[in-house]
Amino acid sequence: MSALSWVAVGSLAVWMWLLLGRAWFWRTDVRLPAREAPARWPAVAVIVPARDEAAVLPTSLGSLLAQDYPGPVEIFLVDDGSTDGTGDLARQLAAGTGGPRLTVSSPGEPGPGWTGKLWALRHGIALARTRTPAPEYLLLTDADIRHTRDSLRELVSAAHGAGLDLVSQMARLRVATFWERLIVPAFVYFFAQLYPFRRVARPGARTAAAAGGCVLLRDAAAARAGIPESIRESVIDDVALARAVKSRGGRIWLGLAGPVASVRPYPRLGELWRMVSRSAYAQLRHSPLLLAGTVGGLAVVYLAPPAAAVAGALSGNPAAAVAGAGAWAVMAGSYLPMLRCYGQPPWYAPLLPFTAALYLLMTVDSAVRHHRGRGAAWKGRTYPAPARPGTTRTPARAGSVAAPARRGAMDTAARSGTPDAPTGTGAAEEGAGP
Repeated sequence: MSALSWVAVGSLAVWMWLLLGRAWFWRTDVRLPAREAPARWPAVAVIVPARDEAAVLPTSLGSLLAQDYPGPVEIFLVDDGSTDGTGDLARQLAAGTGGPRLTVSSPGEPGPGWTGKLWALRHGIALARTRTPAPEYLLLTDADIRHTRDSLRELVSAAHGAGLDLVSQMARLRVATFWERLIVPAFVYFFAQLYPFRRVARPGARTAAAAGGCVLLRDAAAARAGIPESIRESVIDDVALARAVKSRGGRIWLGLAGPVASVRPYPRLGELWRMVSRSAYAQLRHSPLLLAGTVGGLAVVYLAPPAAAVAGALSGNPAAAVAGAGAWAVMAGSYLPMLRCYGQPPWYAPLLPFTAALYLLMTVDSAVRHHRGRGAAWKGRTYPAPARPGTTRTPARAGSVAAPARRGAMDTAARSGTPDAPTGTGAAEEGAGP
């Protein structure tokens, strides 16, 4: 056989293994496990890191303030140096709702060796642990995530019923524009291929992952794993969190969400490109060797099948044409369930090699940005590779960033329904953070 035929046959063999031997990663039926309501609903602290999120906060925070949860619950919005009035807007949204208590707090600029999000989580968790009753669970959720009214009730019931220490749902991302339809379902598909959900939930398996937009974490498990101190430098903090919890004997679960969704738009290719490239090289542990292997693997697995099918047909090489077409068909067929999950037409399935080529370029761009000192960048902060043992790192600023909030700034706790809350006349706590 020709070299082209061998590549096509090898790609087909890989796809058969992915289809049958990768824990059915392509199936989309991994949803919340059987729920069982506890006899006593435990206290829950909802931690929401927020940096310049005024555009999405009315929807996301509004959904948290409307939670139908029978037990004690308090929301801690940690304002991470916002310049768009995020904290003030949060207080206004809480006033008059009659919902859970909202505490708006600011921890100041991240300490050396910390990412901004994990610094905010550290502050929010420490503040939550000062409350009575102390929270049994922590709901870590991003500021762009919209929850349904029963979201918290369902998550706690699932954790209680299945005896889980961590329950994470991969929030549905928006698919409204052409580029979102092309790239977003593939993003979830690739993530599930890398971290098969069924394997994540298997206690004896090494695979561990979570989706940072929606993580219900038992506080005792967080304490055992040293969360968030033990993962303070992690750019891909959700996967690092799951690994830390599972490595210390915690039971974890990850699956697709139904109504829990992100309201952040990525309408153009540039915004989606930045979403992927800001952390792709960190996923490869900033290793040039892993980058080379990833580029080669993506080329063989995703790009070779259509190339072999077309080249084989044009050159009269039936072995390459048949094997390439077969691998392409298996690839497209395995992608169909995810397209259906996102309500997209099946004709996107044969385009998966093109989408994979875009992801390949995004990954290379991520490495280039890192070596130019513009690696993992998010809202005015750029994070280099994790520091070597014995050293610390400090996030670099990119562009215009507001002056850091005063360390130990006032934490304004506003009881929902209190008319004075937006003006700062609610209960105040000086230095309540870590």
